[in-house]
Amino acid sequence: MVSALIVAAVVGIGIGVFLQKGRFCFVNAFRDLFAYEDSRMTKGVLAATLLTMICWGIAYQLGYYQGLWTPGWGPTGLIGGFVFGVGMTYAGGCASGTLYRAGEGYLHFWLTLLAMGVGYVAFSVVFPTLRGVYFAPLTFSGGVSLFAISPVPAGLLAVGVAAVAVLAYATVLGWRSGVGDAVERTNVVSGRPTILLAPLVGLRRFSRGTVAYARGLLRTWRTPVAASRRPWDPRTAALGITGMAVLWFTQVSIVGITGPEARWTGYLLSQVGVDAGGFEYWGSVLFGGQGVRVTVDMVMIAFVIVGAAVAALWSGDFALRVPKRRRLPNALGGGLLMSVGSRLAPGCNVGNIYSGLAELSAHSFVASIGIVAGVYAMTHWLYRDAGCAI
Repeated sequence: MVSALIVAAVVGIGIGVFLQKGRFCFVNAFRDLFAYEDSRMTKGVLAATLLTMICWGIAYQLGYYQGLWTPGWGPTGLIGGFVFGVGMTYAGGCASGTLYRAGEGYLHFWLTLLAMGVGYVAFSVVFPTLRGVYFAPLTFSGGVSLFAISPVPAGLLAVGVAAVAVLAYATVLGWRSGVGDAVERTNVVSGRPTILLAPLVGLRRFSRGTVAYARGLLRTWRTPVAASRRPWDPRTAALGITGMAVLWFTQVSIVGITGPEARWTGYLLSQVGVDAGGFEYWGSVLFGGQGVRVTVDMVMIAFVIVGAAVAALWSGDFALRVPKRRRLPNALGGGLLMSVGSRLAPGCNVGNIYSGLAELSAHSFVASIGIVAGVYAMTHWLYRDAGCAI
């Protein structure tokens, strides 16, 4: 038990540091892409997910893992993911982004966490009804990870999926580099299928960008103390998050945020006399009938806030920031939607887009589509006067 708590502290602090230093937030990754075509954070999320997928696939193949998270899949993931995506965009921070910003001293995100707790309570109250009228008819099949059912070894499968994802990204990159116009002109003249130029041009740009990033990283860290105080490239944060996730995967399970948060809510209520274990969702589902208690993943996410606070103090970013009154509906409404959406799915941006895709969970493919769609819809609503780039 002591060793598990040490791992929880190390992983939690590490993830908190990397989130804070890289300003690593899934809302920024998708909202900024849709609103401004700014893909800097999107590259970080993509790098973290694909690197973790490869590492977890290899670990799974070699037997160095402690469990997968594979809920049943169906429209529940799409619906819950959409609600969660709307909520995190409205709140201004995803599940992980909320934790690291709370560690930086933003009272806005402490209110978001409070609202999420209210949402977890409401969901636990209505869960017996939802189980029959929502989850049962809208869950098509039991949960599964492609690692477990594919005839291809998990490590090789992960590398293949990552390669396809990089190729798709490179194709888009190449097409947006002017190849599209060249293709149209060439096809009109000769009819040759020059569309094949897009992935080639994109891969060249991708490789050049990767080499330039690596060289810049080496130059930056020639002065470690100064580099540690400055903000980091999201891809650098992705490398660190991947390392922490691999350690967690081999010792505990996949990385999750809102599940442990919901357990924290039940546990804190039990400390003030509420029989949280008497609620089916807490007693049977979240705590597995083993009693309401502090679990190792609850400890880990608490240390995420600690790690973010330490990083913020070291960088001079920590300050108690009181939210503006006009932002209170965002903190409270967004937090409520995030908690409810994460339970309806189930899972949040970390459990689904990051960990779920990294373990090739069928449920998470569906839920991730819902989350991104929710961010897209909410971004267009928030920027309806100015318009969005995408």
